[in-house]
Amino acid sequence: MVTFCLNVTGLKGEIPKVMLDGNQIPEGKVSVDDGQLAVSLSSTDNESGPLWLERNDVESNPVWLSLAGSHVVAATQDEVATNMDGLTTYVDLISIIIEESYNGAEEAQRLAEKFDARIVGAIPPLNLYQLRLPVSDLTERDALILRMGGEVSVDAVVIEETSPEDNRLTDEQGESDRLPEADQKEWTANRFLDGVNYYTRRLKQNNAAIKTHPIKVGVIERDVDFDTPDFEGYLGNCHAGKLRTCVFARDADNPADHGTTVTGILAAGWDNGGNTGFLRGLDSASPGFDVIVERGSDAGITANIAASVNLVEDGVRVLNWSWGLHRIGAVNIEGNEVDSLVRSGLAMSGYEELLEEFFLWLRREHPDVVVVNSAGNASSYSSRDEYRLPSSFVTGQLFVVGAHELNKETGLDVDDPDYAIKRKASNIDMRVDITAAACAHGSTAKPDEPGEVHCGTSYATPLVTGLLAGMMSIDPELSPEQLRMLLRRSAMTIGEEYDFEPADADDLTSPILPSERENNLDDPDVGHSARLDMQKALDLTVQSLDRER
Repeated sequence: MVTFCLNVTGLKGEIPKVMLDGNQIPEGKVSVDDGQLAVSLSSTDNESGPLWLERNDVESNPVWLSLAGSHVVAATQDEVATNMDGLTTYVDLISIIIEESYNGAEEAQRLAEKFDARIVGAIPPLNLYQLRLPVSDLTERDALILRMGGEVSVDAVVIEETSPEDNRLTDEQGESDRLPEADQKEWTANRFLDGVNYYTRRLKQNNAAIKTHPIKVGVIERDVDFDTPDFEGYLGNCHAGKLRTCVFARDADNPADHGTTVTGILAAGWDNGGNTGFLRGLDSASPGFDVIVERGSDAGITANIAASVNLVEDGVRVLNWSWGLHRIGAVNIEGNEVDSLVRSGLAMSGYEELLEEFFLWLRREHPDVVVVNSAGNASSYSSRDEYRLPSSFVTGQLFVVGAHELNKETGLDVDDPDYAIKRKASNIDMRVDITAAACAHGSTAKPDEPGEVHCGTSYATPLVTGLLAGMMSIDPELSPEQLRMLLRRSAMTIGEEYDFEPADADDLTSPILPSERENNLDDPDVGHSARLDMQKALDLTVQSLDRER
């Protein structure tokens, strides 16, 4: 039996109906204490799914209740300190990755007893266990880390350098940069509306020929504001009735929050002002997309990975990672040090080991899952592991997205390489797979209001995530390699041609290859950087499926 605790407002001491995937949880397994709802479930008799509350015909926002079992705890305000680099770091909470030849749970317990520590969290599929150490300051912590790192069974020690629990300015989520001087219809550069129109019309016309498939999308963010017109339609049992896009997330207090904007690009309602969701636009022809927004806890990168593991085990095919970090000392393309989202070498070494374990596990156990990651907004390099994580990882299951903005020069055709230009703040280089529009409207508290404009690679990333989900819904057998091929083959171009040896580190993405243009060396696109074309990518996916049949 596992007990889950939910923070709930508006109960007034009453016990509501608690619904899990359409079935009421027996009242005897539900209790309320000081605004916190406790729900006890058997992990063997239940499956992961959406959970919501009902009281007097009022329904709450649905959250995703995962029974997958990976979770780490966050430090409180009293459990963090400032290190010598001036960064906030956890004092007595660390994680250890056990060598795969050992039984992780048993070895972690042995080490906990040896060092007088307690196991308080775990990501079992990665052999990671979180320990609370018997230390009171960073000197004692670092001394104990050295001793534990010397154990033969310990592959790596992971420390967290992040804000304490409930800090709304959680730094690794802050992937945004300056706003544009004026609002622009940025998504035209990616044929956003053309993509929606193609999917809904083509698949309706070929209803018998092409069967679409439901796809789960995971978004690693804290929460979403369900009080906004963009999301109020997702309350209660979203799976009831006609198949459609659904959103499962914790409720936020502010429509301007990072998670609300990122999720809105995937699933916000249309014609309400505010944001506009790509997957929501496909509803008339789609089999339904589940957009699951979850982060587990505020325990930094370790929590992001724990939530990712749970979501993958719950059936997610596409993960949206609109976050990333730079190592202290990283420089931008102008040679100046990056001063935001930086971490110490000690922390980055642990994160690198953690991410490596995650992608090894993903390739071994879930080779059909893809992760879409923002390139970052430091005008730096995405491919150098001494500078940037996770975008520097070279694996077929990781897609890295840069950002562009519209060229102020008018009268250009959308296919023109100069129609969009690199966004100055976007990280670049050959590890970036594709660029997408940097700017999007945020959600609003009232209907028919223009949303605040948010810009950055964080908001380019869900455009690619949504497109990949749409492509998978047409052909769920597509491998990550095939998805990347279709994405790049369909891409429009941006910037100049560099003949694969760009000067001054000005390659925006990996250059388009002859093999991505039917082996035509003379194709004018060859050598240019890649710009997302949502309509053509969907069209090539349908053509590919037709050829297979």
